[in-house]
Amino acid sequence: MLVKTFGSAVYGIQAITITVEVNIASGTKYFIVGLPDVAVKESYFRIESALKNCGFRMPRQQVVVNMAPADIKKEGSSYDLTIATGVLAASGQIEPETLDKFIIMGELSLDGSLQPIKGALPIAIQARKDGFKGFILPKQNAREAAIVNDLEVYGVESIKDVVGFFNGTSELKPEIVNTREEFYDSLCNYDSDFSEVKGQENIKRALEIAAAGGHNVILIGPPGAGKTMLARRLPSILPPLSLYESLETTKIHSVAGKLAAADALVTIRPFRSPHHTISDVALVGGGSNPAPGEISLAHNGVLFLDELPEFKRSALEVMRQPLEERRVTISRAKFTVDYPSSFMLVASMNPCPCGYYNHPEKECICPPGMVQKYLSKISGPLLDRIDLHVEVTPVNFSELSSDRPAEKSELIRERVIRAREIQVERFGNRPDLHANAQMSPQMVRDQCKINAAGQTLLKKAMEKLGLSARAYDRILKVSRTIADLSGSEEIKLEHLAEAIHFRSLDREGWAG
Repeated sequence: MLVKTFGSAVYGIQAITITVEVNIASGTKYFIVGLPDVAVKESYFRIESALKNCGFRMPRQQVVVNMAPADIKKEGSSYDLTIATGVLAASGQIEPETLDKFIIMGELSLDGSLQPIKGALPIAIQARKDGFKGFILPKQNAREAAIVNDLEVYGVESIKDVVGFFNGTSELKPEIVNTREEFYDSLCNYDSDFSEVKGQENIKRALEIAAAGGHNVILIGPPGAGKTMLARRLPSILPPLSLYESLETTKIHSVAGKLAAADALVTIRPFRSPHHTISDVALVGGGSNPAPGEISLAHNGVLFLDELPEFKRSALEVMRQPLEERRVTISRAKFTVDYPSSFMLVASMNPCPCGYYNHPEKECICPPGMVQKYLSKISGPLLDRIDLHVEVTPVNFSELSSDRPAEKSELIRERVIRAREIQVERFGNRPDLHANAQMSPQMVRDQCKINAAGQTLLKKAMEKLGLSARAYDRILKVSRTIADLSGSEEIKLEHLAEAIHFRSLDREGWAG
């Protein structure tokens, strides 16, 4: 008897429906074809044990499983339940009439219980697009799949539940998630706040500018000055995620298997902080079975690289293209996948190996030339892509012990939102642009016009600091953001001067 069940394969953050055909005929062997990987081939042993332990039988005949289309590689153990359901239906243990109305996915344990899968959200989106009535999957993934409307999502704990459902001997309740309610209830629900940071007003100002224009920023200062503390609070002043951004971010985290069972949506901006020993592939994505890297997991949020010079140079260099294009393309011989990677890069570093170069009180003990050697670990092209270079100085005791309340993230966020609204209006005919940092060189020339006095100031700054053409564009973008924060249509001299001030690493004092 021939039976068809349906599963799904995830490529990038998109899913493709897979038809699993199971045919039982005379013979004794088990065959699985259709470009399966090792994990799919191993499914026979998991399925056999699961069926026996749940009181069902594995046919002692020839079982042929074909996974179509055959030119797409099938990876992972999440097809166990799809194949097992097909085997049960082909051997007469399940009524096959309604099988074609459901996508079925799940990894089987030997006792018949189900383990969670990756990519439940993109699979659910594709299932609805392809006209399926429902999606049967492990209980742990039910909430993330249930945010897709007009699709019945059934979370199951065991293969027994699936058999009972198709045979009509037991009922399954569909998982219900009110997407909008879930989204708005936990929006901007951050654990940390800028009001917890004492002093550092100039750094807060720099991060406010960065948030308002989507600019990349590097914080340079001695150990204990508060670089990490400030960076961790940056997401709390960014504009709230839109529902579209939330769904897009959730898809990436779903594909990477990073969503907890209790989560349906990612409702706060991601903050990713990989260790400096990270490999190139872990940072940008890829691998033999391509998966999203840290830069994609930080999509619509913040990627924080602490102690930037300690990262491998090769890992930093592969970030250069995604920083510009806001997506990363992983190419293999037979396929290519795209992952979005529109993130704000926040980096921090000590000014020198001992950490006390340019310190107001402590003396640097590094030998001559060491500061320049330390800074040269970061390439010029990468530094050019970072708009704001901010010096962080230690907080003195009087500020640290002050009872004066600091400004809350909520108030800063309101100013940032107002500035972003100005930018959305400015780029109204370009829905792919959301912030000043994303402007092309042509748009910079159109939108960042400066008067003669501004031209003179910028010319002197460029000659003195030896800035590149890319740095010139960065200064204009940042000054445009500062003008937006102040509600000014024109870029004034003070806006330009403040933007030039945030190019610390280009100044002569950092020549070592």
